[in-house]
This record gives sequence, structure tokens and C-alpha cells, in this order.
Amino acid sequence: MRLTMIGSGYVGLVSGACFADFGHEVTCVDLSEAKIAALQDGQIPIFEPGLETLVSENAEAGRLRFTTDLAAAVADADVVFIAVGTPSRRGDGHADLSYVYAAAADIARAVTGFTVIVTKSTVPVGTGDEVERIMRDVNPDADVVVVSNPEFLREGAAIDDFKRPDRIVIGIEDERAREVMTEVYRPLYLNQAPLMFTGRRTAELTKYAGNAFLALKITFINEMADLCEKTGANVQDVARGIGLDKRIGPKFLNAGPGYGGSCFPKDTLALVKTGQDHDTPLRLVETTVSINDQRKRSMGRKVIAACGGDVRGKAIGILGLTFKPNTDDMRDAPSIAIIQTLRDAGAKVRAFDPEGMAMARGMIDGVEYCQDAYEVAQGAACVVLVTEWNAFRSLDLPRLKASMAVPTFVDLRNVYRAREMEAAGLTYVSIGRPAGVDSDAAAAEAAE
Repeated sequence: MRLTMIGSGYVGLVSGACFADFGHEVTCVDLSEAKIAALQDGQIPIFEPGLETLVSENAEAGRLRFTTDLAAAVADADVVFIAVGTPSRRGDGHADLSYVYAAAADIARAVTGFTVIVTKSTVPVGTGDEVERIMRDVNPDADVVVVSNPEFLREGAAIDDFKRPDRIVIGIEDERAREVMTEVYRPLYLNQAPLMFTGRRTAELTKYAGNAFLALKITFINEMADLCEKTGANVQDVARGIGLDKRIGPKFLNAGPGYGGSCFPKDTLALVKTGQDHDTPLRLVETTVSINDQRKRSMGRKVIAACGGDVRGKAIGILGLTFKPNTDDMRDAPSIAIIQTLRDAGAKVRAFDPEGMAMARGMIDGVEYCQDAYEVAQGAACVVLVTEWNAFRSLDLPRLKASMAVPTFVDLRNVYRAREMEAAGLTYVSIGRPAGVDSDAAAAEAAE
């Protein structure tokens, strides 16, 4: 099939490359001439494991093309995906749908013949109705049906998520779209991916509900971690104990510095606004958003406390800047609030991240960026592990200690065991675990 992807950002590029790998003919469109030129030269604007190879192979095979000519790409397409950004709107937190609506109008002017228009962007419930209205107003003769097909891609594992999805949710209001969308995803039948057809508004809300629930799980275990620290309990054992209950499950129960990234912060906020607009306050989601925002800065205060309550003039080393490993995404990363808290307290911050420093330089001022973890530790009063990159999981601890002015290590991801840290002569502070005590659950997993 001939597919056109409007928007060549994270969702559009990953989806387009994967569809091309399935054998479809895919054209990715973007308004940015610089981005399209770079993609045509094989330069990938984001870091996502495996994406560069996937794009290169399918471009060379002629199945994946890049252009700024939206009209030509739409005119030839059987299916057109809208995969543009929906950032939080300044001032009120609503999703900014201006890019979606502009794309809908442009598509309507260019479409020829029967075409399925698919909203891939994350949009509030009811957006598909407005997209359809815009297209009818712009081109009353257009033979189109509008579908919702939200993405459920994890940054750092997006290609595997696309090719081996838990589910594919497709919201339709016109039965003609069912056959077309079934054919689009036919290659996934071999992986037995469940194709779930719903109403369009249901599909739109499913995306937001899923992200909000995962954000709630993260926030819940973070609050349990705080309680564990006050009571002497171990949050990793608590998480394992409740996660073994199949009704709860073990995922998203790792205590840490709070969630960030391109999805959870903006999607939870947009869902809160949707609830308010429909006079249905979503108190759990509202509280989740508030707690998570507070937690990020509280992690900075936790570091200050580990340094005796005063970091003025002291060097503090930060390991990891991105909101999670295997991405260069810095959007709403906990490191931003942590570093700001430390700098407000007078600390000198040094940092290293395997992929995120280029983006971080444009977002965080007053940070000295280093070449590796050991340069970060040089003369530091404390080293803080913020993002659990594999490069930070097996550090040479004696070498790290020898570089530091004060051997204090704050592990905000519970990567290390207290015993190994203490054996290396490091004062170790973790999340939700009693000082000097390792998790029985972690030990059991290591033995398996």
C-alpha cells in the first residue's frame, strides 16, 4: 500500500520506517527543508536504537522516501497518517492541536480519490470529529474517512514496540476504514498482534488513559519509597511483593526521581484539562501530576541532605541527563529540576550523558559537561546517578572513589547494592531502602 506520514519527528519517522520494512511504500513529509535534506542524506535527527539502520535499508530499497511536497505525497496515497506534535499549550496545559488542524486542511486540499486519514498524534477525545469537520469545510467533495490510531511506542524500544505490539487500537466511524486498516497492519498477523477496533473517541481516550495509569503507578511507588525511608522498609521488596500479584503486575514499579519525557507529562496534563472541560474532574490524575512535579525538586534536596545540608561551592557530579536511557530526549527530564535545585543552592554541577548532552546544552545553563563518569567524579563532593544507562551500571567504584573529594554516591535509580558500595569505601544513598540494606528481591533476581 502507499502510505504518507505527515510529520517526520519521533512518531512519524519510526512508524514510517517500520511500515516500509513491512513492504509498504512510505513517504515521510515534513515542512522543515533542513530535516528532509538531512534524512535524504541518511542523517537521523533523533537517537533511537536501530532506527538509523532501518531507515537506511528501506530508503536504499526504495520503499521509504522523504519530501517537503505534501500535496504530491498525499495525492498518491491510500492512507495518510497525521503524526505531528501536540505539545502542551502555553498558559493552560491543553494539547496544542494547531499542527494537527493545519495538517488536516493541507491534506484536504491535496487528497484525490478515496483515502483513509489516520490521526497518529496523541490528541484529546473528539479531535477526530474536528479533523473531519475541517476537511469537509476545506474540500466538501473529498472522499475521506478519519480514523484514530494512537501510538504506544516507548522511547528506546520503539521499533520492537511497533513490530511486536501489545495491541493495535483503531478507532473508526466508517466501516470502509476497517478493511483498509486491517491491510495496513496485515504483516503483524504473524506476531499475533491483537487488532482492536473501537469507536474513534474511545481510541483517542484509550491512549490518554493508558499513559495516565502508568504515570499513576510510577507516582504510587515513589510515594511508597518515601514511606519506606521513614519506616525502615525496603521499596524494592515492596514492589516485588505487590508486582507478583497478576492484577497489579511488576512493570512501572521502580522507584526513582519521577517521570519525564515527551508523553507522560503533557498527556496527563491534557487529560486533566479534558476532564475539567467536561465537568468530570480527574482527581487521581491531577494529584499524580502535582506529586511528580514536586518530586523532581525534592530529589535535588535529597542530594543536598546527603552532602550534609550544604552544597554551596561544592562540585556535584550528575550521571545521566535524559529522562530514560537509550534516548536523547531531555523533555521534562528529572535531571533538569534536580540540577536547578542544586545550582540554586550554590553547587557547581558537572554532568555526563551518553546521548543527551547536545540537547541538554540548549536547556540547562551553568553545567560543565564531561567526557565520562570518571571526569564527572573528579573533585566531586557527591556523584548522583540520575539515568540508568548501561554505561553506569558497572562503574569501577574504587576508581570513582579515588577521584572524588568526598566519597558520597546518591543512586536515584537503585542500580547498585549497598554492600558493594560500602566495600568500595563509598557512602551510599538510594531510594526507599534502609541504609546499608540490600533488597532481598534484587538478590533473588540476581541469583535466577
